[in-house]
Amino acid sequence: MKKIKEFVIKNFVWIILFICLIIFFALAKNVFNEEIIHVDIIGYEIISTYLISDTMTPIVKFITNIGGKICLISITIALLLTLKNKKISLSVCANLIIVTLFNLLIKNILQRPRPTGIKLINESGYSFPSGHSMVSMAFYGYIIYLIYKNIKNKYIKWTLISLLSLLIISIGISRIYLGVHYTSDVIAGFLIAISYLIIYIKLTNKLIENNK
Repeated sequence: MKKIKEFVIKNFVWIILFICLIIFFALAKNVFNEEIIHVDIIGYEIISTYLISDTMTPIVKFITNIGGKICLISITIALLLTLKNKKISLSVCANLIIVTLFNLLIKNILQRPRPTGIKLINESGYSFPSGHSMVSMAFYGYIIYLIYKNIKNKYIKWTLISLLSLLIISIGISRIYLGVHYTSDVIAGFLIAISYLIIYIKLTNKLIENNK
């Protein structure tokens, strides 16, 4: 039992990656078979019943834009110009480019059409996995990692981490709310982004350390 515990602690990150990939591929299999998953129906029913309103819609549209191209590119440029450590700022930029291309690759392989119900905004392209969810998880998730690693003040650190974590979840929910993604699109986007991010962090850490 002690050896199992030690193994889990030592390999916790890789276990998380493995679990995320298993669930992602299970969802992808259903999408490939053109199935509407039960969670898709439940997710939209919960959001449409308890969240959708004239007051909430403008707020949700604002939140979804924080996970959009213009906002993410603007933040990346700002970090490139302001961060003293250029290796870190370049790693933020590279992260955004790689995860965006990765998302487009998966979308074009699976080619899932977007939901056909009521859409509160216009979106083009394929649906699975959600680009906003996947890219936001990878982009803001990497910033969370950098905050955790580099900010010493615990209050500032955990406040920023909590706010960004809430933002990532909210962006995902906004895509279902607006009717442009299925619940499984959002979940899959989060899962594959977490797996990708684990590998990306491992690689960039080695590159940054080796080039010091």
